[in-house]
Amino acid sequence: MTPIACHAPSPERRPCAGCQTERVTTLDPVSPVEPASPTPPRRGRPGYDRAEVLAAAVTLFNEQGYDATSVADLAARLGLTKSAMYHHFSSKEQLLEMALDEALTGLEGVLTRPEAQSGTAAERLHFVLRAAVEVLFDRLPHVTLLLRVRGNSDVERAALARRRAFDHQMASLVRDAQAAGSVRPDVDSGVVARLIFGMLNSTIEWYRPSGAKDRDALTHDILTVAFDGISPR
Repeated sequence: MTPIACHAPSPERRPCAGCQTERVTTLDPVSPVEPASPTPPRRGRPGYDRAEVLAAAVTLFNEQGYDATSVADLAARLGLTKSAMYHHFSSKEQLLEMALDEALTGLEGVLTRPEAQSGTAAERLHFVLRAAVEVLFDRLPHVTLLLRVRGNSDVERAALARRRAFDHQMASLVRDAQAAGSVRPDVDSGVVARLIFGMLNSTIEWYRPSGAKDRDALTHDILTVAFDGISPR
């Protein structure tokens, strides 16, 4: 009798039902699966995160003035639509508030550091002034914006109140140094604090981080003039 050929696929090597021959089926080779490439971190829509939008806003506020800058201006600077801007921030006022807080938090943080709480009055005053100079250089655009607000809104008035509180604490440090004999006593402590910070704050108008004047050298010059004056020793 002629064996009947079996056409049913079989994954195993075994006698085929209805015939006496063995059948071997060959499975197609399986291609290796390529590992999935890591998903890049999401950044905000479309291509900017909140920090980048805030930085662009601070730059534009400083260039044009806060009141003269609209959300449409900022959206145009970034190449976004206004609706995409509102994905990051609820309003122009929120951008201003966050920018001013960046500057004020840096200055207020100086007064809470251990070096501002211990040591002689002169040491504390020197440390606070040096650290304030560093905050100005590290957060120059934000401090520049802070120094230009005029109290035209609730956000600006709140920022100015915090700035006045910082000035009062600086005047208190000057009084402590006067009492200890390290600062001459015949000048008003509040005036001293205002003059020192007036000199420091004026650097926002001409200092450029990429300029020829090294920031460490400039810090030295500010502190030297503030504490020693310009008379030869």
